[in-house]
Amino acid sequence: MALKAEASGLYLSYIWWILEPIIFVFAFYFVFNILLSSSQENFLLFLMCGKIPYLWFSKSVTTASSSLVANKGLISQLDISKAIFPYAAIQISLYKEWPVFLVLFVISALYGFYPSAAWLWLIPLVLVQYLIILSLGMITAILVCIADDFRMLINMAMLFLLFISGVFFDLTAIENQNMRDLLFTYNPLSFLIDGYRSILMERGMYDLYHLAKLATFFFITTVLLHMIYHKFSRAIAARVVNS
Repeated sequence: MALKAEASGLYLSYIWWILEPIIFVFAFYFVFNILLSSSQENFLLFLMCGKIPYLWFSKSVTTASSSLVANKGLISQLDISKAIFPYAAIQISLYKEWPVFLVLFVISALYGFYPSAAWLWLIPLVLVQYLIILSLGMITAILVCIADDFRMLINMAMLFLLFISGVFFDLTAIENQNMRDLLFTYNPLSFLIDGYRSILMERGMYDLYHLAKLATFFFITTVLLHMIYHKFSRAIAARVVNS
């Protein structure tokens, strides 16, 4: 219903789901490849492998962060699990991003990187990214309930991640080994983006052990967050209603 309501208010309707991220990609392409003459090979595909997963992440977490406050009316009337609201916001973003990923796969094939059995390794990447989005979406939703100021901090954090996650440059080209290791270790988004490029641009295999560590950490985090949402359900509701 939310997707239909959003699309019905626009002349281009569902086309915006694909058009918006593509415009973002071409804006970055114009700046970094045409104006700044990037030396990165296959730069358009390289950029799409970074920008599209980043947009899925940033839109999902940002939307989920406002999900509890945005549903103040329902929360004040119904005693239901509060976790359903960030989940719903995240699912809406997921449905909107899948057509864009299909465009990414088509562009990859046009560059000569055709679908193969290796593409199945994209599935663990997508699942772990979804798990990370769930965890951060649930955390940020509570933070915005506590103070609306967190909404501003979340937006600034997304902008910061845009520049440190290798969306438009190759993190492996950073000469400082320690800094490069820090980014890949403590910024899951940079690892995921590099993983997408590894598979879609046939640059090799990503680190499965590191992906497993991310999956374990964020799975446990998600379970703990569900327990917190359940235990403090009434407190969350009171905070939302009084916000």
